[in-house]
Amino acid sequence: MSSFFFLPAFITLIRRFLAVFVVMLSVSLAGCAYGLGATELQSRLNAWLPADVLLLGEQHDAPDHQALQQKIVAALAVHGDLAAVALEMADSGNSTAALAPDASEEQTLSALNWNNDAWPWAAYGPAVMSAVRAGVPVLGANLPRAEMRSNMADAALDQRLPAAALAAQQQLIRRGHCDLLPESQITPMTRIQIAKDMRMADTVQAAARPGQVVVLITGSVHADKQLGVPQHLQAERRVKAIRLRSGAAVAGGERESFDDVWLTSATPDKDYCADLAKQLPPR
Repeated sequence: MSSFFFLPAFITLIRRFLAVFVVMLSVSLAGCAYGLGATELQSRLNAWLPADVLLLGEQHDAPDHQALQQKIVAALAVHGDLAAVALEMADSGNSTAALAPDASEEQTLSALNWNNDAWPWAAYGPAVMSAVRAGVPVLGANLPRAEMRSNMADAALDQRLPAAALAAQQQLIRRGHCDLLPESQITPMTRIQIAKDMRMADTVQAAARPGQVVVLITGSVHADKQLGVPQHLQAERRVKAIRLRSGAAVAGGERESFDDVWLTSATPDKDYCADLAKQLPPR
């Protein structure tokens, strides 16, 4: 048989080899950039796995957290442990599953319908591309904005959490908006939060594969075992919720809400409430 017929298979093999090489290189470079040793990362992964779902709850404005996420995604991909990466940062229904490992960043941005104004690609792109290069699908997991209004009016969502957890979510909405929202908006906004958690849970469950783990990159409240996505996952799923937190010590209650807390350097103080007050109409 002519060697011509083996050429496509050979090219595919080379592409896969290069993709793995790029991911392995990114693991090394990310570790150097963040100052994280391979031993520390592997120790954490050994403690978290095996799991069906790994929730990485970040602080959105902490660059160290996005650097850690890239490191974790790349390490899991290299070892063949990664089933998929799901993102709060892209809407459900968007996916890189149809892309080749050598797809460009522009193709990836288009496949995820990425909103760079809301989620800077410079922060999240490295983790996304580590998965793409390894041939691992990246899935949008968030509730699309077009569906939010109907969820705000859905009283059935109030029953999706235990009463104490619902009250805690409502209080987080108040505090998260600096006590600037009218009380009439607290219940509808809490319903959106619950609907987001449910959509992320559905996305993660659909991507689950035996013997591998689905990583969800999201905010820390969504990753909270008592309030967020874990409340809506099937009971038999093995879930590990990890909080990435800027600060010098683990705060009270975090050990009940998360399986592990990974502390990073503190971020500069910023008065988000002052910014929010300028955006909201006078009460």
